[in-house]
Amino acid sequence: MTMSQTRTATGDRRRWTALGVCLTAGFMTLLDSSIVNVALPSMERGLGADAADVSWVVSGYALTFGLALVPAGRLGDLRGRREAFLVGLALFTAASVACGLAPGAGWLVLFRLLQGAASGIVAPQTTGLIQQMFQGAERAKAFGMLGGVAGLSTAVGPPAGGLLIQLFGADDGWRWVFYVNLPIGLAAFVAALRLLPRAPVRTGRREHLDLPGVALLGAGVLALMLPLVQEQQWTGREKWALLPVAVLLLAVFRAWERRQGRRGQAPLLDLDLFSLRSFTLGVLLNLVYFAGFTAVFFVYTLFLQNGVGYHALAAGLSSLPFAIGSAVGATTGGRLVVRHGRKLVIAGLGGVALGLLGVIAAVQLVPGRDVGWAAALPLLVAGFGSGVTVSPNTTLTLAGVPVRRAGAAGGVLVTAQRIGSAAGIAAVGAVYFAHLANHGSPGRALQLGLLTTVGIIVVALGLAVADLRAREKNPEPQPTEAVEAVAGHSRPQEPDPTT
Repeated sequence: MTMSQTRTATGDRRRWTALGVCLTAGFMTLLDSSIVNVALPSMERGLGADAADVSWVVSGYALTFGLALVPAGRLGDLRGRREAFLVGLALFTAASVACGLAPGAGWLVLFRLLQGAASGIVAPQTTGLIQQMFQGAERAKAFGMLGGVAGLSTAVGPPAGGLLIQLFGADDGWRWVFYVNLPIGLAAFVAALRLLPRAPVRTGRREHLDLPGVALLGAGVLALMLPLVQEQQWTGREKWALLPVAVLLLAVFRAWERRQGRRGQAPLLDLDLFSLRSFTLGVLLNLVYFAGFTAVFFVYTLFLQNGVGYHALAAGLSSLPFAIGSAVGATTGGRLVVRHGRKLVIAGLGGVALGLLGVIAAVQLVPGRDVGWAAALPLLVAGFGSGVTVSPNTTLTLAGVPVRRAGAAGGVLVTAQRIGSAAGIAAVGAVYFAHLANHGSPGRALQLGLLTTVGIIVVALGLAVADLRAREKNPEPQPTEAVEAVAGHSRPQEPDPTT
């Protein structure tokens, strides 16, 4: 090999190894959003926590995760994604240890809030670094791997938590749910220091973070998510008064960002991104799909533990077919999205709906403790469809986004996931608990909850079909072309990300 070929091969290996570091951190942070679910009874026993405390352990993480995404993504765009990634990873690892050492329920909630914010710092850097390091088919493959990790981490969380509780006991096993992040976080931090690309040197005027925009967006997202994540614990209808407040705050945020643009100052979020049909519909589809996807595990694990009598580990293992299918589907979708585009997302959504209908049939036909085995194949089908949905949709949504805005755009995409997840759990959970309270039939309550989820998936399917028809009438650049153009303007060549 010539010197140039050797340098190119080394750079390629370095990029893919750097991606592995990002995926490891992403897996760890996303795992913590689901692994604690089966550990909640252990926390109640070990800390004497009440229902409000354990509710905030789950919802507080989701809340601060969602609040941090867009500002952290923009900060990474401005000051360097490598630096922001390292800060987020270090904070997450330290907060995990603090959670494990928490002497009381109040301290645990506080450290979970910090842990969620740290996750929100890491997530948009990952999507931004993929945009920075890869192009074309390679970028689609990288997003396919990211989608596989996201699906796998969500589904692996319950069995992993159950196994740790089994190994370390019912009273203190919950602490190891957090301690396991320490060796992984330290190893990922050391590897990230060596492998992640530094930000290219910028010339010209130095942009500053739009702090009023951060405050307005944060307040709007908080007002939107708080009644959703606390839907079960915050009784009374007054919580829904926050939703019009959220709409008002987000409208003020939009007006402020437009004003920033007119004055020639850098906004927190470039609203021109929403002029790209692929970005707008992709974000909306992401929000709707995650409203259905995340709620599945919420009601299914509740049904298995409370309705059928599964212990935590068995309930967690019952979700593994979905995780396996999701990982395979995401990898497959990453390879095929450049060729098939939005048609692949439509096929994936159809697979998810078909698989969930199969789970409903399994609950009806195989009542009792064998239901986990009967639902395994339908969950495998739904998981494969989920992988084929999430990964290609991420690729198509971010395809036309310029690299210099990739962090903020990725933050918007993941924020849509968080809002969708909170809304879906609130809606599907309300259906599940209402039927359970009125009729006392866990199997029927699960079926109605999953039918609600299928209805949400059908809405996402309608959005995907509308996007496909719009593309056929007025084509936008394909993913391999769109990375070079945004709204008709060519993007300058990025420097070698391996240097």
